[in-house]
Amino acid sequence: MPNKTIYVSEDDLKLFQRAQELSGGNLSQAISTALRRYIEMEEGRKEGYDEIIVQVGQGVGRKQRFSGVLLGEWGRTTGSRVEMFRVYRSRTGKYVLHVDRSPDWTDSATSGSENWMEGLFSRGAWKTYLGLADSSWGFVQGESTLEVVESFEDLRGKVPDEFYDLIADVATRPAVEDLDI
Repeated sequence: MPNKTIYVSEDDLKLFQRAQELSGGNLSQAISTALRRYIEMEEGRKEGYDEIIVQVGQGVGRKQRFSGVLLGEWGRTTGSRVEMFRVYRSRTGKYVLHVDRSPDWTDSATSGSENWMEGLFSRGAWKTYLGLADSSWGFVQGESTLEVVESFEDLRGKVPDEFYDLIADVATRPAVEDLDI
């Protein structure tokens, strides 16, 4: 097995010791993992891709990371929720759909009304906003999802039609265009 010697400055010694602790005593594995990640991210950055970190799951959820380029964002409201659609092209040429849905809020004053303002005036909800009547409210946690598809066409039906049409042209463009000038 090849052997390499790495000289560590006094200032970085604590960093290397902590890496060895976190890796269960295998400093070589920790260095290799870090270098692999560094190379992947730097090569991607030079190709025009960014490190993307998104939250996935309900509430706080968990984070997922990949190398990609944002093609577009689309937001809309549906009832008492906000939905944000983001489409990325990954470094491997796949398309990544991240959908972020806000918490679903409801309140006793305006629930059941198509229009918030209509509910405010038609059923006397204004009294609750002035503190003249009792009110109650609640929400269902928001959620975020991440889906990877093989081709841009696979996004059809997963995003609003207007958004699909908006980014269709952008999806075919390279992340970085080299100019011979």
